[in-house]
Amino acid sequence: MKLLSVNVGRPTPSEHTDSPAGTGIDKQPVDGPVAVAAPGPKGVGASGLAGDAVVDTRHHGGDDQAVYAYAREDLDAWQRELGRELGNGVFGENLTTAGVEVNGALVGERWRIGDRLLLEVTSPRIPCRTFQGWLGEHGWIKRFTAAGAPGAYLRVLEPGEIRSGDTVEVVHRPDHDVTVALMFRALTTQRELLPRLLAVGDALHPEARAKAVKYVAQAAS
Repeated sequence: MKLLSVNVGRPTPSEHTDSPAGTGIDKQPVDGPVAVAAPGPKGVGASGLAGDAVVDTRHHGGDDQAVYAYAREDLDAWQRELGRELGNGVFGENLTTAGVEVNGALVGERWRIGDRLLLEVTSPRIPCRTFQGWLGEHGWIKRFTAAGAPGAYLRVLEPGEIRSGDTVEVVHRPDHDVTVALMFRALTTQRELLPRLLAVGDALHPEARAKAVKYVAQAAS
């Protein structure tokens, strides 16, 4: 399991976002090492990668969404379906991986990348209109959601430098069955799965925890 590329982006004008500064979704592979560290809480912190832009910090970035990973295998599947080339970083992912079960990763699972960086899986990516506008595919949000391969956001537990070719090692798998893919379904198409997210414990994204708690409370009332 390894990194095929490390991808960062700069602000790009876009009519598909409310932010006057545009969007940082246009990620491109970079050569050489990239420093990764916790960026700070959502609304204040942006990307965990040095040199990478997260423009709309109301909805993206922060400690619990510091890094976004997507599997090359899933990009290849979309490439075949869409009939167009999809380069590393095209989905706005910071890490394009090979041989890593990104959607099958357990929430709270920890990845060691390179010598020092330690990341923890927190949540799936939820598609937005900026993503749809960037790809230019009709009905993309529905198609992406139906496919159930969202990729994973991660938080930074121990900072470090990474580069393409670095090994990805799963060093901890928690004792529950809540995968990124299951969490994605719970937050999108199968809300009856929301109570299962609470099994994740402290590693659960706080926004997902709030939704699960609210669902449980409403079901009990």
